[in-house]
Amino acid sequence: MVPSARSRSVLTLYTTADDVQCHRARLVLAAKGVSYERVLVDPARPPEDLVDLNPYASTPTLVDRDLTLFDTSVVCEYLDERYPHPPLMPIDPQSRARLRVAAVRIEKDWLTEVDIIRAGGRPADAARKRLREHLLASVPLFKAAKFFLNPEMSLADCLVAPVIWRLPWLGVELGREGKPVVDYGERLFHSQGFARSMTDQEKAMRQTHEQE
Repeated sequence: MVPSARSRSVLTLYTTADDVQCHRARLVLAAKGVSYERVLVDPARPPEDLVDLNPYASTPTLVDRDLTLFDTSVVCEYLDERYPHPPLMPIDPQSRARLRVAAVRIEKDWLTEVDIIRAGGRPADAARKRLREHLLASVPLFKAAKFFLNPEMSLADCLVAPVIWRLPWLGVELGREGKPVVDYGERLFHSQGFARSMTDQEKAMRQTHEQE
């Protein structure tokens, strides 16, 4: 019998297997080196304990003993504060604000297109074009520092890297213009933390594409 969410004594993350926002939360946990229980959720049939904890039954949902958090930004910022080493946000307010604004734009611009592509059909081709344009317009941001808008890895990278990982699977080719974006991705993909963050389904995204 699976223990109910209320009785869990370890940090627990309810996550789907292939969603960018869930991958984002898992990457934060991996970067922190935090042990936790991963509960894979079928969005079409969320488990009763998740429904009991979260009125929206959304993922990711984080349970830390008697605390339940949802909304990915809330989850990620809590983890960064709860486990302060290594820090995933800069110290000064302006830099923190800049990264937060970047994350909001990525969610509104990039992730909207990712959702349309995943839904398939005729709108997907236009969404691929728009996502490619968004990424190429962001090339100067990828060239400005080793990580996204920051000299050290931050919470913004935990959102950006899962999107870059999925580009071949989504059918988005950046070409020579996008080499700084691809190079950025490769730096993160070869880290142990990124490998730990992935589900089997996410690992298969690249394996399937490379075999074609």
